[in-house]
Amino acid sequence: MRAVRLSLLAATAVAALTAVTGCTEKGNSGDSDRVIDVTATDSKCEVSKKEFPAGHVELAIENKGSKVTEVYVLFPDDRIVTERENIGPGTKQKVTAEVKAGDYTIACKPGMKGDGIRQAVKATGGTAAKRDPRLDSAVAAYRQYAQEQADATLPLAKTFAAAVKAGDLEAAKKAYAPSRIGWERTEPVAESFGDIDPKVDVRADGLEAGQKWTGWHRLEKSLWQDKKITAEDKTLADQLITDLTDWQKRVGKADITPTSMANGAKELLDEVATGKVTGEEERYSHTDLVDFKANVEGAEKSYELLKPVAQENDAALVTELDKQFAALNTLLDKYRADKTSYDFTSYDKVGDADRKQLSDGVNALAEPLSKLAAAVVTKSS
Repeated sequence: MRAVRLSLLAATAVAALTAVTGCTEKGNSGDSDRVIDVTATDSKCEVSKKEFPAGHVELAIENKGSKVTEVYVLFPDDRIVTERENIGPGTKQKVTAEVKAGDYTIACKPGMKGDGIRQAVKATGGTAAKRDPRLDSAVAAYRQYAQEQADATLPLAKTFAAAVKAGDLEAAKKAYAPSRIGWERTEPVAESFGDIDPKVDVRADGLEAGQKWTGWHRLEKSLWQDKKITAEDKTLADQLITDLTDWQKRVGKADITPTSMANGAKELLDEVATGKVTGEEERYSHTDLVDFKANVEGAEKSYELLKPVAQENDAALVTELDKQFAALNTLLDKYRADKTSYDFTSYDKVGDADRKQLSDGVNALAEPLSKLAAAVVTKSS
């Protein structure tokens, strides 16, 4: 999971969000109707327009602050339409999203903490974006994939939870990483609900004020650092299954679009860059490379489903993505003896030079992957 989550807010009238400190509206920038300039600083989140046509929109984001920031487009109940994380000071990024007519919020999160500095915006018009029928098929296939991953995760998580409840330390350690693979492959879908991810995948440094630490990583700490299973851990194992069951039931209802699939693929690479390569995600178990591989697999699944349309719109991009996915998968294979298994080298055994090589591989893929959303809407908008 990302380092810090947005907390779930009750469904709130979007108009009320305009009162959030620091929100100001810029004058018309003169950009096209579908391009929204977002200027983020440490205290403001300025947008070039507050109304725009429904369909495909592009956020042209510039971080003029001193902190790394994130920018979100949110539904009124805080579910995520799209996001772009880890936007460094002085840098610019673009993200393409597909929105229906309605009210939304654009939120900037300087320092990647809290609920963000917010702007209420509105998509107008009664028609959604025109879409290539192949993209509808891609969305349907990805929705099925996400459901399959959730369905497959639950029994593996139950095996993990049963070992915890039995007080079997070694069995719980063995079941831990496999129980997370399906989740890691489709994490952006789970994150889009807003409330599930903070319960099951939060790390100690991602907790918000007053939030109880629950989920996989709380149990990971008990197993590997504390080296004991407490009565509370057994209760937390039950809670993990309850929360994952909630995810399994809701995943089929997620709002998924071709652009959210493409942006989700980029988010998975961001997850690798900020959590796995650094060794922060699995700091006790050192099973980061299992998550790493699952994130790459999930990103590649989205890409492969969108590839036929992207190939027509931007063949050079597809060539580059094919090359970089292959290179990163080859690099990961160095850390497992059996290319069909998820038995990877413990990440605390991976040296700095090798971590740098992995980081370079992620960055080489993430840059072209950030262009995939635009490539699938270029001729279909």
